[in-house]
Amino acid sequence: MPQTKILLDENEIPSHWYNVVADMPNPPAPPLGPDGKPVGPDALAAIFPEALIEQEVSAERWIPIPEPVREIYRLWRPAPLYRAHRLEEALGTPARIYYKYEGVSPAGSHKPNTAVAQAYYNREAGIKRLTTETGAGQWGSSLALAGQLFGLEVRVYMVRVSYEQKPFRRSMMHTWGAEVLASPSERTEAGRRILAGDPDSPGSLGIAISEAVEEAASRDDTNYALGSVLNHVLLHQTIIGQEAKRQFEKIGEYPDAIFAPCGGGSNFGGVAFPFLADKAAGREIRLVAVEPTSCPTLTKGHYAYDFGDAIGMTPLLLMYTLGHDFVPPGIHAGGLRYHGDSALVSQLHHEGLVEAVAVPQLATFEAGVRFARSEGILPAPESNHAICAVIEEALRCKESGESRVLFFNLSGHGHFDMAAYDSFFAGELEDFDYPEEAIEESLARLPKVG
Repeated sequence: MPQTKILLDENEIPSHWYNVVADMPNPPAPPLGPDGKPVGPDALAAIFPEALIEQEVSAERWIPIPEPVREIYRLWRPAPLYRAHRLEEALGTPARIYYKYEGVSPAGSHKPNTAVAQAYYNREAGIKRLTTETGAGQWGSSLALAGQLFGLEVRVYMVRVSYEQKPFRRSMMHTWGAEVLASPSERTEAGRRILAGDPDSPGSLGIAISEAVEEAASRDDTNYALGSVLNHVLLHQTIIGQEAKRQFEKIGEYPDAIFAPCGGGSNFGGVAFPFLADKAAGREIRLVAVEPTSCPTLTKGHYAYDFGDAIGMTPLLLMYTLGHDFVPPGIHAGGLRYHGDSALVSQLHHEGLVEAVAVPQLATFEAGVRFARSEGILPAPESNHAICAVIEEALRCKESGESRVLFFNLSGHGHFDMAAYDSFFAGELEDFDYPEEAIEESLARLPKVG
């Protein structure tokens, strides 16, 4: 029988995270303060432990994974690599399709890969509480789990539209001991300011970040944990791509193209960055970030310095952005509703080393259903974006007759997203192509630098 699952033993869990900065053709652009001047690592000391700050600015290629973190990784890692034989047959494509399934984690997504690491470093630094934001709830659930494993209190500011759409993600966070608040909330000055201007605000990841950062900065026993965007977060996620490389080696294959959903960038960076080292060494491989047409950061945003949150509490980062006060439509792929992107992903895209495509909401659910009916796994709405792009590529291979290896990151299952699927089957979902004029209006309010 043809092999479906490619597995690794627990002793093959990577011992180090891979830092893409070491293989980038140009060093990352520095973060800036409100005065437009570069800021040093001490600017992050109020909300992050020293170990994570060191990782944030490191240019070392390999960063050791602490043994207590690897011990917890063993609960679900190494994650399996699958060959999608049934999907290939359903599409009638000569392409060979593989996917890394991160839904095997306790939280059902890739997010615990960094949540566990961040909770560990904060515990070691003597921190007692963590605050964070979450969109669809995968990150909030993951940090709630990690906080429970390391004895930390966790408060989650959940984007209001997702708070209302995904009640069982909230239940998951509560089960692991976290407190969950709908954002914008009355709990913070940032939240009150947003609500004063729009009492019915659906919220955004930028707003939720403002609330979580504000609280963390106001308490000595509390730090902030971020689920995407920053360098150290993408660093921790590279365990995905490293495992995948070993799994491909076992079967004598290598991907021609890699696809992953992209909101803040940790999903894409986690699977693609370890392969970028090969690309830097001259190997041909396409690395494709897939985003929603309703929040088209890489495909329609500006490459500029902007705040990571809605009201300007963070340092300025050079990234693709739609404007820090951009509030995207309430699509069900809540994890992709972020105004900006990782500075590392943004720079690599700007320099032409990675690609980006945007896909509409209905097409992503059509792709997810097609995948589920072939492969049996029901994907998260975010993951459906990568599946949509892979199916389109596989059908192009069908037309050309090319037998190419296509690989994507199935970043999580959709078991807590069934209301979204119900809406899709009921014909209640619609596509959102965010108006160009609205994007331009938001971009006009980018901070002035220099």
